Amino acid sequence: MKIKPIIGGNWKMNKTVQESKLFIDDLLKNTKNLQEKIDIVILPSYTCISAVSNALKGKKVNVGAQNMYFEEKGAFTGEISADMLIDVGAIYVVLGHSERRKIFNESDDLISKKVKTAHVKRLKPIVCIGETLEERENGQMEEILKSQINGSLSDLTEDQILGTVIAYEPVWAIGTGLTATPEQAQEAHVYVRQVLADIYGESVAQSVRIQYGGSIKPENAKELFDQPDINGGLVGGASLDVKSFIEILKAALS
Repeated sequence: MKIKPIIGGNWKMNKTVQESKLFIDDLLKNTKNLQEKIDIVILPSYTCISAVSNALKGKKVNVGAQNMYFEEKGAFTGEISADMLIDVGAIYVVLGHSERRKIFNESDDLISKKVKTAHVKRLKPIVCIGETLEERENGQMEEILKSQINGSLSDLTEDQILGTVIAYEPVWAIGTGLTATPEQAQEAHVYVRQVLADIYGESVAQSVRIQYGGSIKPENAKELFDQPDINGGLVGGASLDVKSFIEILKAALS
């Protein structure tokens, strides 16, 4: 079954409002023939979401956030709620990124609460999973992925899992310049579908979009996207340069 690819540009802690507007201007000028064929999602810092959303009004490119908290409001200094994100135009939200798991000690249980809140609020979650290099070398990849799926995506309905994007990001390939080979990435994506099939059935598992993330560049994007179980990418560093990001978008259709 052919699934529409989804490509996200995770800007992390980069770009000012002005830099964001210039990027979006260039992106829109050069992707008119791609916007119908790919779900393109720009994931700027919180301070730029409103400006990016305004620049994308009426266009077929979406904006999302890089994180959120599961509570609606209250004494949670430094956090941001789903309603606040929706208010400034966010459609998607990334949850459980490896940097959140590692640097900020986010657990599967916390991520699960965020995922459930996102669905209640009609935000589309992009949920990240992935093993470290040590875990891969110890033969624990499947164990880690299964644990993260069961923990971070626990108790979702069939409709909710179909509305969730899963991003497989091997931690050892994020920001390191290392990339999983197309075969390694495909193997992991197949396993993720197998775990989903055990929970929701084969038909649902085959319909869930699974992105690859981890040092995607114009040079390796096509080989990765050619794999049958890879439905797009969550792009980090290469999404900061508009020309590189456009080349990656083109690779999803070549």
